[in-house]
Amino acid sequence: MINSQEIKIGTCIRMDGKIWTCIDFQHRKPGKGNTVMITKLKNVADGRVLERTFQVGFKLEDVRVERRPYQYLYEDTTGMILMNQETFEQIPVGKQQITGVDFMKESDIVEVVTDTSDGTILLAEMPVKTNLRVAQSEPGIKGDTATNATKPATLETGVEVRVPLFINEGDLIQVDTRDGSYLSRVKE
Repeated sequence: MINSQEIKIGTCIRMDGKIWTCIDFQHRKPGKGNTVMITKLKNVADGRVLERTFQVGFKLEDVRVERRPYQYLYEDTTGMILMNQETFEQIPVGKQQITGVDFMKESDIVEVVTDTSDGTILLAEMPVKTNLRVAQSEPGIKGDTATNATKPATLETGVEVRVPLFINEGDLIQVDTRDGSYLSRVKE
């Protein structure tokens, strides 16, 4: 059991018979009354997000988790096949359990979070930043850079993102896997 004020981003708790992970929290002291913890919790099974407020000192059932690096190999009918970097064991993980799955390419390393009590896979996370090559993009118009204009570009994984006008086909760019935003061009 943990107290509500110990909840941080990434903490897993068991609530209403389901496992939830904290994606955001705020410690708030109102003018009158007790301090509260306002949390955003994500259900690891179906991805549903809810906001829940707890009084400080409220006891919650925590879930002991283990984080290990896995390498993405390929996709088949059972899901995305990942390989443990230490034991070389291969496991299928559903697409809905992986954050940033649209930006995942073969041989990428993802962090798999498992419940230590029964070994079930809770979720898998792509790194926040990843480098991808632009597969298709319209050429930018010279001199059209007075504003922060963007254009659509299709990346090697097939996902479409908005990029600045100076990005061309074949360029290597860095993308935020949480929201798909362009971060920078990568020098090769």
